[in-house]
Amino acid sequence: MKKFIVIVLLTGFGFTQTIDSLSIKSPKKAALYGALFPGLGQAYNGKILKSVLVLSLEIGAIYQWSLNGDIYKNYETGDHALSKNRYLEKRNKYAWWGVFVYLYGLLDAVVDAHLSPFNEVMNENIEQSETNSEAE
Repeated sequence: MKKFIVIVLLTGFGFTQTIDSLSIKSPKKAALYGALFPGLGQAYNGKILKSVLVLSLEIGAIYQWSLNGDIYKNYETGDHALSKNRYLEKRNKYAWWGVFVYLYGLLDAVVDAHLSPFNEVMNENIEQSETNSEAE
């Protein structure tokens, strides 16, 4: 499991880009990267902290899902604080959290890519744009 986490982190940082205020991000690429791997869409958009957060939450949800699933399967072999049914409920809860984090990361990457030119548009001088339009 530790090797998997190290590989994931190294692979995710390999796809990061420098932030260029003039580049417009493609929502399709962000969706593709986000669908391939949690947090990769955020890395494509230049949101490294968000990327690490989404990836960490996804790894945590998968780990807890696996841990509670193993305890549920091997409940009779150990001394556990909770009832067997409670570990089944926790396993299912973390499965849903994993799905939620995955979908959130995917949608967040698409929205961030779609809104990437927002600051440039808002900083434009409207009066100058209107005079250029009238001159044409």
